[in-house]
Amino acid sequence: MTEALTELAGLLELRQADAIVSTAITNGELTVIIAPRAMVAFVDFLKTDSNCKFSSLVDITAVDHPERVGARFDVVYHFLSMYLNHRIRVKAAVREDEMVPSITSVHPSANWFEREVYDMFGILFSGHPDLRRILTDYGFRGHPLRKDFPTTGYTEVRYDEAQKRVIYEPVKLVQEYRQFDFMSPWEGAKYVLPGDDKAKG
Repeated sequence: MTEALTELAGLLELRQADAIVSTAITNGELTVIIAPRAMVAFVDFLKTDSNCKFSSLVDITAVDHPERVGARFDVVYHFLSMYLNHRIRVKAAVREDEMVPSITSVHPSANWFEREVYDMFGILFSGHPDLRRILTDYGFRGHPLRKDFPTTGYTEVRYDEAQKRVIYEPVKLVQEYRQFDFMSPWEGAKYVLPGDDKAKG
């Protein structure tokens, strides 16, 4: 399998030299890093070239690197060639203010994947036919999978069955849940747990 992936990487570097930044085979998987501007043409080549035939788009996601200067995000695509039994990972590093070309013209199934990446990370896809939130509410502020997204807040979002709509309300915590006990009984708590006193007798 590694030999076949090495041949595929060599073919891509030869035929798509302008698009490719680098290639790597790790743990039996081929990863190709490309320039974002070349995304549509490169994906079309992967799908139509007889040596590739990556006809199935498996997933599109992103990785947030807030500590990285410049290109904060990696947009990651996974493709499958059922004809040749190969998988490939395509990555593109993008800035926070940069738009990624949509690949919906090549793979219509990318529509909802790109909407999810936009909703969760705030990455915009140029040429997308309907780029709007897909998992969060329309009035939702922020992008939950960014590493700087706050994990706690003061507003709860939930669907109210009686009102038949999403409502926002202040978070209400019962007092006992505010006093968390982080000691693990498996590591030897410094106090007697309820029920332990009976075991001694």
